[in-house]
Amino acid sequence: MRERARQEGLDAFSEHEVLELLLTYAIPRRNVNQLAHALIETFGSLSAVLEADGRELMRVAGMGEQAATLLTLMPQFMRYYQMNAQGKRPVILNLAQARAYCAPLFLGLGEERIYMVCLSRAGTVLHRALLHTGTVEQVPLSPRTVVETALRHKAYCVLLAHNHPSGTVEPSDEDAELTRAISTALYLIGVQLVDHLIFAHAQAYSMAHGRCLHAQAEAEPASYVSSAGAQAGSLREAAYQWIGLAHDTP
Repeated sequence: MRERARQEGLDAFSEHEVLELLLTYAIPRRNVNQLAHALIETFGSLSAVLEADGRELMRVAGMGEQAATLLTLMPQFMRYYQMNAQGKRPVILNLAQARAYCAPLFLGLGEERIYMVCLSRAGTVLHRALLHTGTVEQVPLSPRTVVETALRHKAYCVLLAHNHPSGTVEPSDEDAELTRAISTALYLIGVQLVDHLIFAHAQAYSMAHGRCLHAQAEAEPASYVSSAGAQAGSLREAAYQWIGLAHDTP
């Protein structure tokens, strides 16, 4: 199978063959065809196998700790690769770029995470911080943490992103309440919250646009940075209690 992969690549492989190939690196000198089939039958798909908890994987007969570790690391490798491929100083000026930057952060995750991206006046990513793991209802996220992070990294404006492992991309009431609280707190230090993106599988929801966007759809041209500049110093309800987005002129 390794020789076939070297010669042909993985495009012609079925999902159980891809899994079988991976398992040969963790379980050498053993036929792992039946194990690959058993894993996919248990979890439903190759992606579900790779996203499963290691302890759950080890409940399948024939799976050991080394093989389980390899499989659970695969989504992490993919996330690391996709983020690394964007370079050290990516630029986020609009929704399309924000979605492309943030989507890999949630690849294969079975838990909810909230990230904050600090941007410069030119839209350069200054810092990315993992603010919270787990649902907001369980452990509230303090706006103070967001403010301290923005000040520490001299953010001109801020982008939030989190995922819904349940698969429902629309924002919850808790999401809306959190966004308002963070936007207000940031406004008081002169920083604009330009968007809050919610990811679920192949979809992303922009709370600035207020609608669901499919991964393949073309995003409207919109400038986060010009929005932040336009709102600065304007004490209006729309400016400090909600997020704003200014459209670029053609």
